[in-house]
Amino acid sequence: MTDLESTVPKYQNLHQDIIDDCLGGSRKAQYELYKLYSKAMYNTALRITNDEMEAEDVLQESFVSAFRNLESYKGTASFGSWLKRIVVNNAINLVKKRRIDFESVDDYGEFDDRYEIDPALENQYDVTKVKRGIEELPEGYKVVLTLYLLEGYDHKEIGEILGITESTSKSQFNRSKKKLREILKDHLQYAG
Repeated sequence: MTDLESTVPKYQNLHQDIIDDCLGGSRKAQYELYKLYSKAMYNTALRITNDEMEAEDVLQESFVSAFRNLESYKGTASFGSWLKRIVVNNAINLVKKRRIDFESVDDYGEFDDRYEIDPALENQYDVTKVKRGIEELPEGYKVVLTLYLLEGYDHKEIGEILGITESTSKSQFNRSKKKLREILKDHLQYAG
């Protein structure tokens, strides 16, 4: 154990006994862990891939990878956070195969936040219609918006995951919000 590892506090995992059994090779424990986390991880994959079959593939691939690499789980964060990172990375890799095009910030100068949602209008947006609007976004916009708003990653983390700069992530996010508003207004008959 390094000095750094000894100073990082271990996370008290609620399912540590199941994780320990998985490390011991128990198929029953693996199934228990799968039952505990599969629904949330599937939803994460679905939000990123926007395809049920692909989300199922990502889910299965992620659990196989997690079980193969379980000894690398150090317990410094929750098991769910560790697994979610695997799911997000696998989903992003699948989406990248579709050739996401991220617009470079250099082409547009600095981003701005003038496209913030007006709090007075915020409650006008129906969740179902917003989800449909997100599905219509170009892949690059959709991935950044999903990672930031729905998965809770910050722009630095998104940049690392996608291999783009933090500024590009911020720019993509602002453009995705603007484009989503246009979609909601034009295509989904929203007033706003």
